[in-house]
Amino acid sequence: MTRRLHVTVLVDPATIPLDDPEFRDVSDKPITEYHVCDALRNLGHRVSVMGAEYDIASVARALSEQRPDLVFNLTEQFCGDRRMDKNIAALLELLDIPFTGAGAMGLLLARDKTLCKQILRLHKIRVPNFVSLSHHRKVRVPKNLPYPMVVKPALEDSSEGISNASLVYNAEALAERAGFIHERWKQPVIAEQYIDGRELYVSVIGNKRLTVLPPRECYFNEPSDQGPVMLTYRCKWDRQYREKWKIDFGFADLSADLLQTIERVSRRAYRALHLQDYGRIDLRLTRDDRLFVLEANPNPDIAYGEEVAEAADKAGIDYESLIDRIVRLALRRYA
Repeated sequence: MTRRLHVTVLVDPATIPLDDPEFRDVSDKPITEYHVCDALRNLGHRVSVMGAEYDIASVARALSEQRPDLVFNLTEQFCGDRRMDKNIAALLELLDIPFTGAGAMGLLLARDKTLCKQILRLHKIRVPNFVSLSHHRKVRVPKNLPYPMVVKPALEDSSEGISNASLVYNAEALAERAGFIHERWKQPVIAEQYIDGRELYVSVIGNKRLTVLPPRECYFNEPSDQGPVMLTYRCKWDRQYREKWKIDFGFADLSADLLQTIERVSRRAYRALHLQDYGRIDLRLTRDDRLFVLEANPNPDIAYGEEVAEAADKAGIDYESLIDRIVRLALRRYA
């Protein structure tokens, strides 16, 4: 186990309960902040909690004065803007305070879905064909981009902006959905080739040496044409909706050869996008065993019972050991 540290858990302010600002009462609290704080305390560390408040200068002063041994960075936005998560990491880099997870570069490259795919394509990693659609410009679709397409915000995550209506089959529906996203999310739109196949989530841990955890899969079990065929926002966050459409998550049953290919592609994508300590690569596997990287998540949910923790447990890494490994990986980068 790592030596006893002072770890500041940096979180989005809205997640801090007024009656429990240090996340100590872990009974019936199924959110990441409670799980991480509890694991860190069980590992023997001194834990403090800090919100990334609007007055970022005061946050910088407090961190500079406290000088924690490590910041466990759980922020995903700043002032409600997910595009600003990279700026929190950049602040920690400027303060020269060790922190967990992706740095500003990794968050930038993975956040922008268009840039992410451009980088992966340069590294000869297969991605769906795509086009970026700017606001107030005529929609022009390249000839190599067939329908159906998935239309989504270019700078969001957690399936934000993705619904059954995101899957479009003609130019009229594409223009309508792109216009809706432009108005609702005030950002560029990416329209990408829909890849029919199995949806896989591959968690990766490490920096110099990478450990690829057992792939997880989202199973779309409802044969009806009305059911979702991709991980929409409701699929991800609405349990009753998943039950209605018989959507399950579990470990993927894959051949040894396919598993080896998935591990190789996931490692290459992880490195190409400058991810650190831990991350997740989302892929589609077609019926003819072609792999497409859909996107990368540089700060996936590491709550107990979620994708990363479940995959780690399958690999023989219990939850406290997972958090301990992330701490040690981060500290090693600053050694």
